[in-house]
Amino acid sequence: MWSMIGLIGGLALLIFLTMRGMNLFIAAPLCALIVALFSELPLFPQLAGEGQANFVGNYMAGFSGFVQSWYLMFLLGAIFGKVMEDSGAADSVSKWVVKKIGLKHAALAVVVACAILTYGGVSLFVVAFSVYPMAVSLFKQANLPRRFIPATLAFGSVTFTMTSAGSPEIQNWIPIEYLHTSPYAGWEVSIIVAIFMALFGYWWLKRMINRAVANGEYFIARDGDPTEEKARLLPHPLAGLVPLIIVLVISFVFHDSLKQSALIVALLGGIIAVYILNRKYFQNFTGALSEGTLGALLALGNTAAVVGFGGVAKAAPAFQLAVETITNIPGSPLIGSAIAVSVIAGMTGSASGGQAIALPLIAPHYLDAGVNPEALHRVVSISSGALDSLPHNGYVVTTIRAICGETHQDAYNPVGALTVIVPLLGTILAIILFSFGLGI
Repeated sequence: MWSMIGLIGGLALLIFLTMRGMNLFIAAPLCALIVALFSELPLFPQLAGEGQANFVGNYMAGFSGFVQSWYLMFLLGAIFGKVMEDSGAADSVSKWVVKKIGLKHAALAVVVACAILTYGGVSLFVVAFSVYPMAVSLFKQANLPRRFIPATLAFGSVTFTMTSAGSPEIQNWIPIEYLHTSPYAGWEVSIIVAIFMALFGYWWLKRMINRAVANGEYFIARDGDPTEEKARLLPHPLAGLVPLIIVLVISFVFHDSLKQSALIVALLGGIIAVYILNRKYFQNFTGALSEGTLGALLALGNTAAVVGFGGVAKAAPAFQLAVETITNIPGSPLIGSAIAVSVIAGMTGSASGGQAIALPLIAPHYLDAGVNPEALHRVVSISSGALDSLPHNGYVVTTIRAICGETHQDAYNPVGALTVIVPLLGTILAIILFSFGLGI
């Protein structure tokens, strides 16, 4: 009873503190401490028996375990994004997208630019950093309320691209280790779900923006807004698209032999390709490497801090009871897996962190029950990208505050609509399609 109160209370407090602007590096361990106290877990390893769960040990195991598993992917993804940015390749691709779509559809141009970069392998966090200057320029020219920029960036990055078949993002790769599938698992259903999420989400985004404009909202410029470098010579858009294609091709070719490590090779290949194709356009290549490293540490740290909370929550008796209850939900196993992953990802505030915690627990259960692993992979991947985007999510915090300079009070509602509700609807659609035998 007390453990459940602590678990729910700790999560609620984590969301509240995040909405109030507290740093995740402070809020996450503080809330994890509450979970530990209410669950009567020893605070230090020295006070616990051998192998017994404890606050410091479990928090740091979750934190450091996530860093150990995903540091190189985050690092290379961030560096790839930064060299794309510094060489002008990302800007060239973005401008090409805008030219083709037009200023009239400013929000759509930002969404498409984010989608292309995300599906090409650029780290989600770095995509937001890279596209934000273009988004500010477009929203300013179109006179759209800037509080919708975080939602536009997030929609193009963490919904229909992040969890789709073939995506190089780790949210599509983590299930491979536990389900022995490929990044293209359930691709037939994935295509349909991605199209639905893209069309419905963009309709909703436009509706929210139009309503705000009708209510008198408009773009308000700020000191420090990024300015467009009109005189800068940019590479041909093809020189920016080729590295993205290389990342996808290498990850596909080496998946069977290297599994998750194929992503390391793919991103490294992408970095080399960017340098070879765009070396004369670089402004500061070594600086881009340094900035990419710092960006990776920020993104990784924010996510790992919340995964550490999940590591303590996982040790609480209430958590084990919740998982046992969820995994024994009667009816379709795909529904049970979607609920399990969504809830755990929501508790940890991280799609990747939620998968890392949930899959070791639920994968054996559902595979033993005869669930199709490809269907399970796709449902787990899509569902992990729903409740994970609650206010305490590392990407949400970084994008709203650090990148866009907004507050949760102003910007989170549209972000939540597009990154929580739309993926939930996509999960339901995927389950229905798999239930009818599509892609199995």
